[in-house]
Amino acid sequence: MDFEEKNRFIESWGSMGILWGINRSMARIHAFLLVSEEPVDSAEISSYLSISRGNTSMCLKELRNWGVVQRVNISGDRRDFYITEPDTWKMLYRIALNRKSREFDPALHALRHLLAETDMTGSEKVHERLSQVEDILAILDHIIAGFLENETRSRTMLDFVKTMAPK
Repeated sequence: MDFEEKNRFIESWGSMGILWGINRSMARIHAFLLVSEEPVDSAEISSYLSISRGNTSMCLKELRNWGVVQRVNISGDRRDFYITEPDTWKMLYRIALNRKSREFDPALHALRHLLAETDMTGSEKVHERLSQVEDILAILDHIIAGFLENETRSRTMLDFVKTMAPK
C-alpha cells in the first residue's frame, strides 16, 4: 500500500471520526488498524501516529468498548496486539448502534421532555415547530430501531435497500 495514500486515508478517517462523536486520535487509530494487514501492538500504533502511549491505550480501550477493535494474542509474545473487527458489516453496525444510543436517543428524549414539561403559553409557533420535529424524529427512531434490532435483520434490510439503489 502506498505510504502517502495510507496516511491520507488515516487523516481523512480521523476527521470523519469527529462526526461519529469520537476524538480524532481514536478515529486515526481505527483507520491505522483498518489498513494494517497484521495485528499491531500499541507501541507501533503510538509511534506511527505520533501520539502518546497513554492516549493510544485509552483510545484502544474505547474502540474495544465500541466493539470495532479486538485485542488478540500472538503465540510466544507477551504483548497485546490489536486488529479491527474483521467483519466490516459488524463494525459499521456497531458504530451505528453506538451513535444512536449516544446521540440520537438523548436528543429525542430531551425534545420530548421539553415538550412535556415546558409551558408554551404564548409560544404556540415554537410549540408547533418542536412538535413537528418530534413527529419526524419519532418516525426516524422507529425506522432506525427496526433497522438496528439485530445484525442479521440489518444486513437483510440493507441488502433489500441496495436492490432499489441506482447502479
